[in-house]
Amino acid sequence: MTQATLISPQASRVGLITSDQQAIATAHTLASHFEQQAAQRDKERLLPWQELDDFTKSGLWAITVPAEYGGPELSSDALAQVIAIIAAADGSIAQIPQNHFYALEVLRVGGSEAQKRFFYSEVISGKRLGNALAEIGHKDYKRRTRLYRDASQKWRVNGQKFYCTGALYAHWIPTLVVDEAERQQLVFIPKSAHGVTITDDWDGFGQRLTGSGSVQLDNVLVDPLWVVPFTDSFERPTAIGPFAQLMHAAIDLGIAQGAFAATLSFVKQHARPWIDAGVEQACEDPLLIERIGNLSVRLKAAKSLLKRAAGSVAIAQKTPDDDSVAQASIDVAEAKVLTTEVSLLAGSQLFELSGTGATLDNRQLDRFWRNARTHTLHDPARWKLHAIGNFYLNGQRPPRHGAI
Repeated sequence: MTQATLISPQASRVGLITSDQQAIATAHTLASHFEQQAAQRDKERLLPWQELDDFTKSGLWAITVPAEYGGPELSSDALAQVIAIIAAADGSIAQIPQNHFYALEVLRVGGSEAQKRFFYSEVISGKRLGNALAEIGHKDYKRRTRLYRDASQKWRVNGQKFYCTGALYAHWIPTLVVDEAERQQLVFIPKSAHGVTITDDWDGFGQRLTGSGSVQLDNVLVDPLWVVPFTDSFERPTAIGPFAQLMHAAIDLGIAQGAFAATLSFVKQHARPWIDAGVEQACEDPLLIERIGNLSVRLKAAKSLLKRAAGSVAIAQKTPDDDSVAQASIDVAEAKVLTTEVSLLAGSQLFELSGTGATLDNRQLDRFWRNARTHTLHDPARWKLHAIGNFYLNGQRPPRHGAI
């Protein structure tokens, strides 16, 4: 495993995206490029440094920056579409900026004017945000990483993080900590800061290139400007939770779309019909055709639910209250349930419909299912179904946190 502190990503001012249509077109252009070597990158675990630089320089990593701070302030629907388009080409690359946009939303909701001016400017200049949120080794969800004052009253952070998607490639690492008052804060820590060690030890069988490894923080000195309120943003209605989940659903939808496209291509070019079908080509097999039709309907349904959810998130961002945030959370949960199911189904049926030839190692077609299975474990769909049922049956609003 590598020590990522030896790598210093460079930043340069990014391109200017000015509309949803431009963002979507740019994403399609990048996706066609990312797709070409996606199988090789996954097989050999080649980290996508150049691809991420191209992605960043395109301007797509800055599309949620508010207009008053120099950004295009594009819609949540555009962001979801961009992520899904990239995920269809490479699920790992699509997940890397998820926490980047999440941190920007936390900043939008709870940051001070000085913090917004500074960090939005950083993003517009091409800086990437990673994350150091989760911790392992404990059965509870309490954070052990601490923000404290040393003997000279300077603020420092000490702790150990894992599942740090994007930290490997980042310039800043938003880190979830507990302060001296036992309240959670999100501290934006420079990757180059003394005491930060990033270890590329993510070895999951899917999403292999996300850099979701470990971050060690040894008494890292931090500026108060870098400390953005976190707990405060969940004690009142905000769209942070459904916004985060919208991006996860978009990743799963994109992986499903990529698997579906790979299925169509393989069936047309390589697959053989079953002997009892009485046809010459697999694409004429009536039972295979039925499965393709079924999968297509499910994909379109998931896409429609995602678009509806994006609209609800946009409303909750503009007019956050108990009702709008609860509705956004439920709409996103409904989309997430279906995108979870269809991503796993598409990845599995790729082989069922394509046949044994699709399992050959050099094709790497299993990456779609592996990526879907790994990413959909982020949070359990069964709890989303519980939240949905409880909302409609008992009028119970879902809890406000990043997993709903």
